[in-house]
Amino acid sequence: MPSLTLRPLSSNRSRRGVKARRRTELGLMVAAAAIIVATYVLMVLGNTSKVPDNLAPLLVAILALGGVTHIANRIFAPDANAVVMPIVFLLNGLGYVMISRIDLGVNKHYAPLQAAWTAAGVAAYVVTLFVIRRSRDLDRYRYLLLAAGVTLLLLPLVPGLGANIYGARLWIQVGSFEFQPVELAKIVLCIFFASYFADKRELLTIPTARFGNRLVLDPRPLVPIVLAWAFAILVMSLEHDIGFSALLFTLFIGLLWVTTGRTGYLVLGLVLFGIGAYITSKYLAQTHVRVQDWLNPWPLANGSGRQLVQSWFALGSGGVGGAGLGLGFGAYSIANSRTDFIFAVIGEEMGLLGSSMVIVAFLLLVGAGLHIAQTARSEFAKLVATGLTIIIGFQAFFIIGGIVRLLPLTGITLPFVSYGGSALIANYVLVALLMRISDEGSAGVDSAEQAKHEEDQERRRRLLTGS
Repeated sequence: MPSLTLRPLSSNRSRRGVKARRRTELGLMVAAAAIIVATYVLMVLGNTSKVPDNLAPLLVAILALGGVTHIANRIFAPDANAVVMPIVFLLNGLGYVMISRIDLGVNKHYAPLQAAWTAAGVAAYVVTLFVIRRSRDLDRYRYLLLAAGVTLLLLPLVPGLGANIYGARLWIQVGSFEFQPVELAKIVLCIFFASYFADKRELLTIPTARFGNRLVLDPRPLVPIVLAWAFAILVMSLEHDIGFSALLFTLFIGLLWVTTGRTGYLVLGLVLFGIGAYITSKYLAQTHVRVQDWLNPWPLANGSGRQLVQSWFALGSGGVGGAGLGLGFGAYSIANSRTDFIFAVIGEEMGLLGSSMVIVAFLLLVGAGLHIAQTARSEFAKLVATGLTIIIGFQAFFIIGGIVRLLPLTGITLPFVSYGGSALIANYVLVALLMRISDEGSAGVDSAEQAKHEEDQERRRRLLTGS
């Protein structure tokens, strides 16, 4: 892989480019707010035939939340990417609209809770940008982060604290408060994987061990990280969750491949995934049921396959243009429509065009994340940005692929769109880290980072020459 090139720090950093970037962000956020408000008005009109009474407070709340993130970017990350937050803002807003629609259909009140969790997510976003001023600070606490990630994974298994909901023990419950620690654990483990791979990159890429007369890759640097990853997968299996297990596996293999550029690791990962999928589908009841529903849900339409069948009916009735906002039946006929199956509700009421818009938004978000990774100014920051992008991209792919029968259902929610407080807060923290890395990649490099870069280059040279 080509070595990383760093730009020297410039005292005359162009403020014109910074201001233009933030103006672009502000314009896109205003456009996103207009789309959200228009969608909400059409949804309420379609459902109640009258203009919503809370239109003005809704508009003020949307503009306030968007304004807070924009101001935070201007203060703490002025050089950051200009399209990430508008996309997140749009997805979060559309999710709120669809949750409000589902509430009207089933006479529930989850939308105000989602609005409160969104405000908490925005607060977490601002705090993350304020606290983490340099991405390299995270690299210093590699093993502390590993310990934190393992603790978060184990919390749901603590008797009296963990709660089993829908067959998975992913929640901790204190009174009426519920939270999924795994949402934060995936980010913490991503940072640990990135830190370890960045430190051991040369040993994982360059053959340094002798096998007879040939130089081969030394497997010893891979042992600690494989043990940490295997432990995380084991804990996820004990908690009867296949979605986050698949996500952690994809994150690990993806970062290993990006770090080394060796296709052999990717092939090995695919083989291990196939073996693991076969074993879990045979011996884990939850996985077996989901694979069975995926292969042929029709005989199980009155049981475990009901949600999947109803979601297909909803998508089919939506057609190209949709049944109309507020006019679909999926909002109240599909169980868990506000969480696992919210994409089916979008597909029915907004049609192929609306659901494609959501998919394109995620593709743009993934593209922006990969661009941030490419422009990152350190190997560690590059791997962190790549890992965070993998989390967002594959999480959306897993749940959308499960609904359209491309994959078995995993139980993962759609980022920023589905109902859920722990997921919203964790995803806003994730985006804040991406924005921090983006801001650093657009600015200059200080002397400490330049020295670290030169040290890495010298270490790589010594390994290649065998000295």
